[in-house]
Amino acid sequence: MPLSEKSQLVQRALEQHHLALEVVEMSDSTRTAQDAAAAVGCEIGQICKSLIFRSGDTPLLFLVSGKNQLNVARVSAALGFPLEKADAVFTKEKTGFAIGGIPPLAHASPIATYIDRTLLEYPEIWAAAGTPHAVFKLESRMLLTLTGGKIIDVI
Repeated sequence: MPLSEKSQLVQRALEQHHLALEVVEMSDSTRTAQDAAAAVGCEIGQICKSLIFRSGDTPLLFLVSGKNQLNVARVSAALGFPLEKADAVFTKEKTGFAIGGIPPLAHASPIATYIDRTLLEYPEIWAAAGTPHAVFKLESRMLLTLTGGKIIDVI
């Protein structure tokens, strides 16, 4: 069965990076970190949550381990500007994807990306691939190349 349109976008982006990574669509939901970990059979910490925040009209992507909650006050202070959780409309407009399926790449426009340091403690992780039922497995260190992200402490 062919991938959905949004998952195809992610698969093409992975191929453009010359990576042999495969997007998998599942019958089980991967919308939350808990759902995704159960669906793929891994630890919750191996799930890469894609969280969209905003500073004014600028979107920011935080790739966070499924076991962590982003400490907004601490991260905002460390970055030196206020952060606000983006709503569903802003998120879809800026990324091209709905909450629950936001991949770490293939966004509608470039987005400054920050990577949770603890996510890199796992050799392999799973990330969303465009829909709440699609994921792909990758080596955590690949996030740096795929996103150009900056490693930060989020907790």
